Amino acid sequence: MSYVSCFNPKSLLGQQAKSLSIPNIERRANVLSGEPVVKGTRTPVRAIVEHWKFGDPPDEITRKLPHLRLAHIFDALSFYDDHRDEIERYIALNRVPVEDEPTG
Repeated sequence: MSYVSCFNPKSLLGQQAKSLSIPNIERRANVLSGEPVVKGTRTPVRAIVEHWKFGDPPDEITRKLPHLRLAHIFDALSFYDDHRDEIERYIALNRVPVEDEPTG
């Protein structure tokens, strides 16, 4: 006999389901002013998201950030999916302005 689960935590908890913790992501007041980072590092979620948005697949991100494992990358992207507006604000706040080339 097999059973099919019809349990959907989002249907019961609504938005609370998004607040569930993601294992490898944390906030510490003394690290980047509480910006979400990979647990045990100072690597912000936004850095991983920016690599991903530039087209780097998760395994390539681990080559570029060798102190991270694939689990870290996937957890960061999962956190981004649940907190997109927040992470996009951090990306915008940390964008480095590009100076125009001198003319003349």
